[in-house]
Amino acid sequence: MASPEVINLEPAAIIGFDGHVIAGLRIHPDGKHLVFPLGNEISIYELESNRQTFLRGHTNTISTVDISPNGKMVASGQTNHMGFRAFVIIWDWQSRKEISRHELHRVKVQSLCFSCNEQYLLSLGGKDCGSIIVWDIEQNMAICGTIATKETTGDATKVCALNQRWTTFVSGGDQNLRVWHIDRDRKRLNVQDVAVGKLRREFTGMRITENDNILYVGTMSGDVVKIGLNVSTNPNAPAQDKVPVLLGCFGKHNPRKPVGKDCEKYHYGVRDLLILPDGKLIIGAGDGIIDMVQERGVSFKNYNSPTWPQFKSLQSTKVGGVITSLQIVNQCTLLIGTDGCEIYSLEIQCFGSSLRLLKTCHTNAVYDIAFPYNFSLVFATSSHESIRIWSTSRMQELLRIVVPNFASSSIVFSRDGKSIISAWNDGVIRAFTPLTGKLIYAIPNAHNKGCSSVAVTSNGKILVSGGIEGQVRVWKIEPYVQSMIGVLKEHYGPIESVHINSFDTEVVSASRDGSCVIWDLIRLTRKHVIFAHTQFIAAQYYPTGVQILTAGSDKLISYWESFDGSLVREVEGSKSGPINAIDMNMTGEYFVSAGTDQVVRLWNYQLGMEVAVGIGHASAITSARYSPNGKFLVTGSTDGGIFVWTVPEQYHIKISTKEANSGVSTRKGTADSATKHKPCTQLVVGKSSNENVREIESARSTHSSQIAKCPNVDMTVQPTIDPRVDVTTLADDAQQQELLETRSVHSQKSQIFE
Repeated sequence: MASPEVINLEPAAIIGFDGHVIAGLRIHPDGKHLVFPLGNEISIYELESNRQTFLRGHTNTISTVDISPNGKMVASGQTNHMGFRAFVIIWDWQSRKEISRHELHRVKVQSLCFSCNEQYLLSLGGKDCGSIIVWDIEQNMAICGTIATKETTGDATKVCALNQRWTTFVSGGDQNLRVWHIDRDRKRLNVQDVAVGKLRREFTGMRITENDNILYVGTMSGDVVKIGLNVSTNPNAPAQDKVPVLLGCFGKHNPRKPVGKDCEKYHYGVRDLLILPDGKLIIGAGDGIIDMVQERGVSFKNYNSPTWPQFKSLQSTKVGGVITSLQIVNQCTLLIGTDGCEIYSLEIQCFGSSLRLLKTCHTNAVYDIAFPYNFSLVFATSSHESIRIWSTSRMQELLRIVVPNFASSSIVFSRDGKSIISAWNDGVIRAFTPLTGKLIYAIPNAHNKGCSSVAVTSNGKILVSGGIEGQVRVWKIEPYVQSMIGVLKEHYGPIESVHINSFDTEVVSASRDGSCVIWDLIRLTRKHVIFAHTQFIAAQYYPTGVQILTAGSDKLISYWESFDGSLVREVEGSKSGPINAIDMNMTGEYFVSAGTDQVVRLWNYQLGMEVAVGIGHASAITSARYSPNGKFLVTGSTDGGIFVWTVPEQYHIKISTKEANSGVSTRKGTADSATKHKPCTQLVVGKSSNENVREIESARSTHSSQIAKCPNVDMTVQPTIDPRVDVTTLADDAQQQELLETRSVHSQKSQIFE
């Protein structure tokens, strides 16, 4: 059979915002779109409809973004590996196409800005480059360039264009603040240092008044420097001899303290600031403070500090994280970007009461992704210090469960959707309610070196966990006690994944010691061992349970018989790195793989061939999951980005209308267990047992997100051990009969490959 044509997977949405990029959040002049970097792509986010489009062309992480004054162009710069050149790309806004690019900077592009007439693009290189380049957009060429700083000062970190004079711009950084003039005829840059006297500051955010008279610059010392630029009123005039001068260094006035001690600086520096039309300033600080201030107009001739208490605070609020971007939409709404990768909106008129979380994402690696059983409207992700539930329709966070200082390595929903079970690196297994995030139960010391993976049976009564120490443990879950009923010891390396087959009779564990073990979940004994020259990272049963799919560090995807552990097929799953995640759809026709090479691959299971490829992640992919309806994929990476990929229509699950209405999947060899088994009852305590993840969409308003903090777990308590339990007694009557019937299914080798 001829190999199918490999097509491109398109991301339907990217949940994320790179808040570490200084001034990375931008508002388009139309007031309807946000522009911000996401790894090596630029996201254009429509505020009203929540739609996203992307600009793709960078080869590495984007480090800076700017929009031209009329909104016709977008410019972006990137970082690159040491010794390589970094791209600057100019994009056309209407067509979303690349206009031009250059790679004149080394390693990193630190800052970008357009001239006010959109004729020039000014780019500043990072510390390995240190040069300023003036790029003529119309002629598509560099006019001039020079080193941005003197040898006696630190690095420059910011460039800012004037609002009226298109040949003048300002640069600033560590102990340097300079005004530049472009001499087009001589193709050179003339520079004047701002006369700041003995003032030594590391300058951060810059804003220039509309008439180009005054420059306000934030500093890492926590104050704001006011500069008189002394530029000519004629924009066409050449460079002048007047030197820009310091008008003052201002802090916040505290009227409750005596004169001389009434000046307060902003903690962790002034990171960004805005100038309002009425002359007031909005200041964003490193500790999350947002302050609206105005100048008092007081003279300080003999003040005992170089920083004067000139600012009067009018209104103030606080957000979580270091503020990296401030933008205003339609002169009434303030947007705030933080290094916690969150975007807040704030109405300027009602400063303190209108703070709303607009977008959020993980700041660390996404270790696992989980969907509720047969429900695709929401999914959960696990990362450092948090578990989050997301809406697939709105692409927004619905619930965040916070466990400070620890990371969740694996999560799974119970079959009935009434609990989220998670494994944590402190060795605790925690179960939470899906609507309010309350702790249902916790199993302390479940694994002495950290719990790395978890799986649960369809009736929710048996839990299987894997640990860093190499043990697989089986737990009985009851309303008031969770007891260990078996310890399976064969591995000597960390357990990367555990997966239970669809009949709840077997579990396969994948370990970095180079082996996968198939365990009999009824007798709690080993059935088969799979060995390979690799570190196994993922293993999963085929829906009928007759085969197992594995992946690991050898870049191969392997098919194994679960009957005897024999190898059936091997295919190359990656060209340049380990495969970190695999997942099959409900019918087993297609599966997804992803890994360190940052590529998402969709495979035909029967043919063992790629049918679609998705490229977009800017770092190694750590998790991937197929949606229950088979229409999209979700992947997570080490930088915290979450990509939602649209599966091409020809690769959707083939299901009839009658089956879709009855909720029966087309698994080969078995019907959906929801129609054969008795209704499941989740063992939860108290009122929280009424919560179900299927109700979370309707329980949240359009933009609300609930944050729940997990209480501390008593780590001195040891888990209860109950070795006398017969696992078959924990199944329902209908399940017991099915378990007996399925033993005959497993006694025959699969006939998948004819």
